[in-house]
Amino acid sequence: MNAPKPTFSIVTATYNAAQVLPQLIASLQAQTDQDFEWIVADGASTDDTLALIEAAMGTIGRGITVDSRPDFGIYDALNRGVKLASGEYYLVMGADDVLAPDAVENYRNACAESGADFVTAHSEASAATNNRFRNPKYEWLYGQFAHVYGHAVSLAIKRSLHQRFGFYSRLFPIAADQMFILQAIHVGARVEKKSFIAGRFESKDGASGQNILGTLLEGFHVQLRFGHTLWLQTLILLLRIFKNRKRVEFTKP
Repeated sequence: MNAPKPTFSIVTATYNAAQVLPQLIASLQAQTDQDFEWIVADGASTDDTLALIEAAMGTIGRGITVDSRPDFGIYDALNRGVKLASGEYYLVMGADDVLAPDAVENYRNACAESGADFVTAHSEASAATNNRFRNPKYEWLYGQFAHVYGHAVSLAIKRSLHQRFGFYSRLFPIAADQMFILQAIHVGARVEKKSFIAGRFESKDGASGQNILGTLLEGFHVQLRFGHTLWLQTLILLLRIFKNRKRVEFTKP
């Protein structure tokens, strides 16, 4: 007998995302498995974001829940969304991301079959650049990417993990997902790796895409928190800054 499929939530943080949101909405409406809820944590948008979401009411999954108010950034918004979610598992989708039509079906099947704490799958970008999962022993080099392909689009998360490890830390405005994922894995959270492509992840408009230096520095800080050697992490940080030197913006006095 097949295990019953777990309930499923999709959580999205939005702020003035009307220009990109229609593609996400269309991909949610196109899901082959509509047994999911969509939770939107909005940062008090002033454009047509909320109007687009309202127009989609009744056309997506088991329903849409919207919480719109000022917040302190994406992880503050995601924490609100996760707390509102009722699914056993949840998937983070950015407002400009796109979900493959069979993604919810594939994730729910994989979660039911494995019972894992994390189920990780490809995004189009990861599949194009690296279609093999990295080895966890290289965490010192890749951080959370040694264990999972990514956070948004590529990772179904068992919501009960937050009861054990708390929510996304506001101490890391860019890398709170890295902190949470590694914290859970380091105390035994189980990862199930799947080869399906879950969708398309767009990073250029997010904090990690816009603030390269901040992303590198926060990743460095997270790596040190998990006991990776200071001198080695410093060397890796300097090499990554050099590699991304054309994209790094240093604040002028």
